[in-house]
Amino acid sequence: MEITLRGSYFDGEFHPPQANDEVIVKTCPGDINNQLWSADIDYGHIEKVIDSSINGFQLWRKISLEDRIDMLKKFGECAAKRKDDIAYSIAMETGKPLWETYTEAGAIAAKVNVTITDSLKRIETQTISQVLPNIDGHTIFKPIGPSLVIGPFNFPCHLANGQILASLLTGNSIIFKPSEKTIHSSQILMECFHEAGFPKGVVNFINGTAHTTQSILKHQAIKGIFFTGSYEIGKRILESVGTDITKLVALELGGKNTTILHKDTNIEHALAEVLRSCFLSSGQRCTSTSMIAIHKSIENEFIDRFKALTERIIVDHPLAKSPEPFMGPLIDSIAKQKYNEALEMGKNNGAELVYYNDKMQWEKEGHYCAPSIHRLAVVEKSNPFTQTEIFGPNCCFTPYENIEEAIDIANISDYGLAASIFTEESAIYKKCLRDIDAGIINLNRSTVGASSRLPFGGVKNSGNHHPAAVSMVDHTVSMISSLETLDQSSKTEGIVGLK
Repeated sequence: MEITLRGSYFDGEFHPPQANDEVIVKTCPGDINNQLWSADIDYGHIEKVIDSSINGFQLWRKISLEDRIDMLKKFGECAAKRKDDIAYSIAMETGKPLWETYTEAGAIAAKVNVTITDSLKRIETQTISQVLPNIDGHTIFKPIGPSLVIGPFNFPCHLANGQILASLLTGNSIIFKPSEKTIHSSQILMECFHEAGFPKGVVNFINGTAHTTQSILKHQAIKGIFFTGSYEIGKRILESVGTDITKLVALELGGKNTTILHKDTNIEHALAEVLRSCFLSSGQRCTSTSMIAIHKSIENEFIDRFKALTERIIVDHPLAKSPEPFMGPLIDSIAKQKYNEALEMGKNNGAELVYYNDKMQWEKEGHYCAPSIHRLAVVEKSNPFTQTEIFGPNCCFTPYENIEEAIDIANISDYGLAASIFTEESAIYKKCLRDIDAGIINLNRSTVGASSRLPFGGVKNSGNHHPAAVSMVDHTVSMISSLETLDQSSKTEGIVGLK
């Protein structure tokens, strides 16, 4: 597949850059000697993209819901046809194995039906008959305006796609600013919107780094800002918006997620679930399990068997086929450096290294690393190893005796995205559901692999109470009320205080 960048997308067509205010060079994480593309960033496109989105909003908000739904379905058909291209591009840009990126590519078209079927009912007009004497009341949802979607690198199409579709369904125009690490796969998404025939200005696309993002989100015309990424960047976005109360900012941020393995855990089942939970996508998921609170009665058996499974994990190039890898490389050299620093952090803060094969070798030069396992005898909030999100293939076991201790372990982090509890006791699960501070709490399954038909988001430093997935649509609209008088019999004679 040929990889060609086409520049920004506004006014219904792609516009190649006319300047090189920035240059972004991308190599394949699995083969750093393979340059995928070089992108010239034209700051002159910023105002043009914003103007295009303003004009697109004025048009799109007046188009009927039925016509908007038809357009989204056409997009879904286009995305299904480009599934192979999308999967290949994501694999080459992120380093995730091809089998895994096909899952993401397939979810793009499927998300159209979920948005229409499950999200739309959340914002249907509501009527209360006779809310006052002879007056009906209505709750009506209106689009908020041109919106900026800032995409992540780890799921460059799937996560942004959910935010884009919800925004478009409710009548907003969008500007998609992808991660500078995954420009090409994100561009294919835009090519699908273009092929579907969306009106000019409704869908827009621009590349760049912090300068581009900051310039757009600060513009007074932008009313929705939807971001998926780290806590640090999310905080900067809020600081940039500042006191502009006309903007709605929805943040999906990081996690330091805990899995609890209670004494009655089905070990065979949990081994497979936790392995995926810790090491899928090379640990580069915001919902990846980082801490594993394990009951002392099963600690030795489970860790021994988990270590043996981890030793069998194949780490290789994303397109490798014989055999297919479970894990690919990390996204770039910075991510690998941070991963190595995390291993050193564990060593310096009392974490015993249970497994790490630093002798692994690969045919191609890339940002590869081996998965690692730690054990921490005591978990304390003052320990940076219990607080830092490690965006890489690492997990840390820590023992406990009673479920209250396990819940404390889950809550010790300043993050609050996902947690899992493995138990046969309903009362234990309900206690965890009540007491763990997280936006996602699963029973007998991993912390990764959420359903688009449920809300997806966290509390504390993992989000700002605007969850995505099925509830994303809630943040793309403003709620207004209307009183409808049925009996037009008011007379001026009845007004008190008139002469």
